[in-house]
Amino acid sequence: MPNMTDYESVRRSFRLEVPAQYDFVTDVIERWAADRAKLAMLWVGPDGEERRLTFAWFAERAARFANALAGAGVAPGDTVFAVLPRVPEWWETFLGSVKGGYVFAPGTTLLTVKDLVYRLDASETRAVITDAENAAKVDEALASIDRPIVHICTDRERPAGWLQFGEELDRASARYGGPRHSATDPSLVFFTSGTTGLPKMVLHTQASYGIGHEVTGRYWLDNTPADLHWTISDTGWAQAAWSCVFGPWRQGAAVFIKDSRGRFDPMEALEMLARHPITTFFAPPTAYRLLVREPLSRYRFPALRHTTGAGEPVNPELVSAWREGTGFTIYECYGQTETALLTAVFPGMEVRLGSMGVAAPGYELGIVDEEGRLIPDGTEGDLAVRVVPDRPIGMFREYWKNPGATAGCHRGDWYITFDRAIRDADGYHWFVGRSDDVIISAGYRIGPFEVESALLEHPAVVESAVIAHPDEARGNIVKAYVVLGAGHTPSPALTQQLQDHVKRVTAPYKYPREIAYVADLPKTISGKIRRGELRLLDRAEGES
Repeated sequence: MPNMTDYESVRRSFRLEVPAQYDFVTDVIERWAADRAKLAMLWVGPDGEERRLTFAWFAERAARFANALAGAGVAPGDTVFAVLPRVPEWWETFLGSVKGGYVFAPGTTLLTVKDLVYRLDASETRAVITDAENAAKVDEALASIDRPIVHICTDRERPAGWLQFGEELDRASARYGGPRHSATDPSLVFFTSGTTGLPKMVLHTQASYGIGHEVTGRYWLDNTPADLHWTISDTGWAQAAWSCVFGPWRQGAAVFIKDSRGRFDPMEALEMLARHPITTFFAPPTAYRLLVREPLSRYRFPALRHTTGAGEPVNPELVSAWREGTGFTIYECYGQTETALLTAVFPGMEVRLGSMGVAAPGYELGIVDEEGRLIPDGTEGDLAVRVVPDRPIGMFREYWKNPGATAGCHRGDWYITFDRAIRDADGYHWFVGRSDDVIISAGYRIGPFEVESALLEHPAVVESAVIAHPDEARGNIVKAYVVLGAGHTPSPALTQQLQDHVKRVTAPYKYPREIAYVADLPKTISGKIRRGELRLLDRAEGES
């Protein structure tokens, strides 16, 4: 029986209590660690090696990491930046930062040197943790920053000048002697793509995610202390915090982690589900699209009972193919880096194919117009969260150091998600699309500004504009419209050159998989690119 058996009853009675002092390690991890044998993580390495790590292990490692950083001169409130694959040290760094009152900022290993320089500088990072594979580009980034930054490598073989993670933790005390932290203290920073500028920093407090993801773990993932939950997510994305840390561990569930270096392998994923006692599973739609291409009928998943998906719209055909092949339904949800879970189709509820579900307990959602006024059901508008008179637990505090962006996402009593949606008469929400041009491709959120800026650095490019182009496998791909300078002509060779250039100067997943050459770009009277017209042109080209 699912944890939620009566949605309306839960919604009416749901309350989250926020104490004056809170941190996730003290209030959750250490509570489960009272049972010294309770499993927190089953980790499977690239070569199939396994580690079984308990809550007691993570509680101790968190204390040691917090103490090690304090000994290195890092103070509460300082930013700790982690660039790590799916290794246990990422969780130790995450939890140790929370325990010590540091601000944890995760970054994907796909980041380039340019990306790292911006993030380390903007977040005023005081300590960076990475592995030997990524240390060289971090070193190159550090050379551009004129302030001391503690740098720690998780591998035994480390570059000169780097501290070694295991050695530092072994020397540190296993008992944390620092103060308890206020529930409103800064705790997490995620970088999110924007449309007209560099990535914004989403700042969360100690309580916002640590408590706010109660709904995620208990009601959507449907986790209990008996579960082993697997989420497929890069450690650089908020989804890893959602359902590889806060959601499952609040409920006492263990997490399954497969450290697969390289591209997602659907056959390997199915073998993991068949071989290990994984009971609940999350994957982005991009992964499901690859999974359903495999011969699903050949596999048996003896422990699996519940599957979920999010990150981009889950199309009805995908749900049907997964259900036909496995017998399981993909329960969808919707949320943002700035929020905890906002809508979901919860276990036991009617699944309406294509819908991202009903409002999560603890949130009042509305579909609003440009003036912040509620509009009737069945009408497309901006999906919004009511934040007046009370800001829900799970909401970010601000776009750090960017008051203009913080003010710009509020309209009257509402926080505006900048996602367009429709709500039906029964309260189910239907995603229409982004209203701020952010591209969602294979689960990655890509701001057009970064790609356009990278293209403009190439000597052949005079102007560029980037939009989302529909793609069966990835949901969308990045498509660039490019105006060339004198002396340059379109060619397959130039297209490849531009794609390689973007891969070098920004994260490789952002490169334009399709490039169209045009004489000029449509613009407003003030000179802003009309991406909407480009989307119409792209649609017309696809229909012709």
